Amino acid sequence: MASWEYKIAYVDFRGRISSEGSEFIRQPGEHRTSFARRYLDVLGQEGWEVAAVQPLTRFGTSYFVLKRPALSPAERPGKAAKKEG
Repeated sequence: MASWEYKIAYVDFRGRISSEGSEFIRQPGEHRTSFARRYLDVLGQEGWEVAAVQPLTRFGTSYFVLKRPALSPAERPGKAAKKEG
């Protein structure tokens, strides 16, 4: 069975995306769709894909749910695998 890890991003198409303490800000003159695509391109390079979009009551805002295959402990950056023996 596949194992996944998830990321939730709050997206305000007026110019801000927030996820896990990081802010992604729209550049001056950048279109709203280009801004969102730029964010998704960055995450796509890290292996994330959009699993769901939940529109919120406030106009122009949504939660993006992203997922990617979970890494084994040996594959996680900065964490050494434990050796048994």
